[in-house]
Amino acid sequence: MKERERIIITALVLLMLVFWLGFLFHRSPRFAGSVWGGVLGVSGAVLMLVPLAYLVVKRVKILNRWITRFVSMRTLLTWHIYAGVLGPILVIIHSSHKFDSTLGIALTAMTLIVVLSGFSGRYLLTRFSQTIREKRETLTQLDIQYRQVATDLASDHGQISMLRPFSGLFTRWIADRLLLQEEIQQESPAPVRALALADAMAEIEYAIKMHEFFKTAFTWWLRFHITIAFVLYGLLALHVWAGIHFGLRWFT
Repeated sequence: MKERERIIITALVLLMLVFWLGFLFHRSPRFAGSVWGGVLGVSGAVLMLVPLAYLVVKRVKILNRWITRFVSMRTLLTWHIYAGVLGPILVIIHSSHKFDSTLGIALTAMTLIVVLSGFSGRYLLTRFSQTIREKRETLTQLDIQYRQVATDLASDHGQISMLRPFSGLFTRWIADRLLLQEEIQQESPAPVRALALADAMAEIEYAIKMHEFFKTAFTWWLRFHITIAFVLYGLLALHVWAGIHFGLRWFT
């Protein structure tokens, strides 16, 4: 998710929450059944079906090959994200904060959960991928420095004996602090730099493993997000059926 896109989506999610919290100050029992209330409700429901279309296109190979000839999956994902937020905003406005029925409350709650889970998961997944990429680049640079220092130590056996004083926890911490000082980084003894680089590389490797673990765990988040999305579509279909069954009052 690019920075500009992240800012826009974040603003839309916050706007959705503001509209939802409006029930604390406003309630209009008749707006949902009015002409404009119906237009907003239908428009929101149609937009909420766009993420379902993306899900189908992504997983049905024949459909994927045909659709991607005209529209890239990245563009479809962008439509998925924007429609997945704009649709719920219109639906919440359509509700006019009339949360009297169990179905209406369940539909609104599930809508908020689906949007927030999708937004947080997409943002965190992007952050994990970016962090892993940055840490791998840093690890590569440290590895190059470490190999250079190791080469210097191999050519001077006298410096290897200097490693023993830095085997303790406190002295290793001192070595790390010395490496962080740019003005003495190159002037520090090779054993000090070797130890500090080894510690830094170990810490980054551990951080990469942890980030990869959480990134893998997000496959379960994706399953959860898809599952509750289908629950939302079921409630939406039931809501539409109820509106048709009990009369389209905005046409009377």
